[in-house]
Amino acid sequence: MDYPAAVAALQSRGRFGISLGLERISALLEILDHPERGLRGALVAGTNGKGSVIALARSVLNAAGLRVGSMPKPHLTSYRERIAIDGEPISRARFAQAIARVLPVVDRVAASLGPPTEFEVLTAAAVAELAGADVDLFLIEVGMGGRLDATNALDLGVAAITNVQHDHERYLGSTLAQIGREKAAIIKAGDLAVTGATGRGLRPILDRCADLAVPLRRSGAWRPYRATLHAAGWDGIEIDITTPAREMSQLHVGLLGGHQAGNAAVAVALLDALAEDASRRGQSVIIDETAVRRGLRAARWPGRLEVVEGGDGIGRVLLDGAHNPAGAGALVAALRELRVRGMPLVFGAMRGKRVSAMLRTLASLDPLPIFTAVPDPRAIPAAELQRTWRRLGAHGASPSAGLVARDPEHALRLAAQQRRGDGPIVVAGSLYLVGAMRGILTGEREEG
Repeated sequence: MDYPAAVAALQSRGRFGISLGLERISALLEILDHPERGLRGALVAGTNGKGSVIALARSVLNAAGLRVGSMPKPHLTSYRERIAIDGEPISRARFAQAIARVLPVVDRVAASLGPPTEFEVLTAAAVAELAGADVDLFLIEVGMGGRLDATNALDLGVAAITNVQHDHERYLGSTLAQIGREKAAIIKAGDLAVTGATGRGLRPILDRCADLAVPLRRSGAWRPYRATLHAAGWDGIEIDITTPAREMSQLHVGLLGGHQAGNAAVAVALLDALAEDASRRGQSVIIDETAVRRGLRAARWPGRLEVVEGGDGIGRVLLDGAHNPAGAGALVAALRELRVRGMPLVFGAMRGKRVSAMLRTLASLDPLPIFTAVPDPRAIPAAELQRTWRRLGAHGASPSAGLVARDPEHALRLAAQQRRGDGPIVVAGSLYLVGAMRGILTGEREEG
């Protein structure tokens, strides 16, 4: 099987297919002779920030000389991103081999339990591939929720939950307590746990840890792990971090946005948990302050407050998924820190998202919106997004406010025409839109 055939086999299952449950992934892993057994590292869940926490922790582990396997999701431009070592996607040939290895197993499971989803196939393929690689630790991002997410078939020794906010209510519940219970289910007996959650979403995490006698590291204001933000700019942020064992001052984080201070505190708590988990297994993971400094500075996370320079008069473009109200709020806060407002905003969203709340939040910056959609049935049509914007009447927006673009490339050209001065174009609302736009700007399209 070559790479295009592997991608076609995955796409035949539908990129957005959702069928929660552990029966199919458990059957896949059993037939594959349980490649997940013996893997150590962390499962990372959370409404927002889980990708950033993994990027920060992975960068520090790399700076400490360790090899890290990860399964980022969703991918932005290439399926190869879904199986990564030290942040780099595996090769086309290796990805094709990983998919080819599991497809016969997929057919066997489908015959008895129904067809596995694309995500389940990718999870099984990634676990089998990474288990055979020379990797020290695994940082696995949970897809949706936790309890019934395919990644919850893994027990890596550490479970982290960045935060609990509203998202995917159709599947996870309408209250923060319900959503928190879904995420808390990744914590298993014998684990170490980490969280930056607060409010009503925190209670189920505390209860789960108490029921299972799992030690919990907490981050946030007045917590054992906390970060103090000192400066935020186009090259990242400057913070101090306090832990139960040490204080580290004047740390530079390479990710944009003041909210990354909180993610950095969660990441440092996660690193301590990984070191403790290794120690109780008689192994040694040494992460000194030099590694923390180097790793945080070097951290990068594509598509999340990422600045990309576009050619042909496009100029600077800031890409950020911001696919739920909390994410939109973090984006707005970051743009205020960077003194950006009145900017062209290319916006697209998928069905099931709280679009009105997201747009209401973004409207506080008086953007010049251009609405578009990626070519997928679940994408909300641009004209529908425009109607939602007009109904909001946010910040005195006139009934004619907002433009409609037929596709992301057209939206980018319209945004360049709308720009005032040398400020950035902002792209937000969906990681799928961000992936499409990033491919246009960088030329890193999905390989055929």
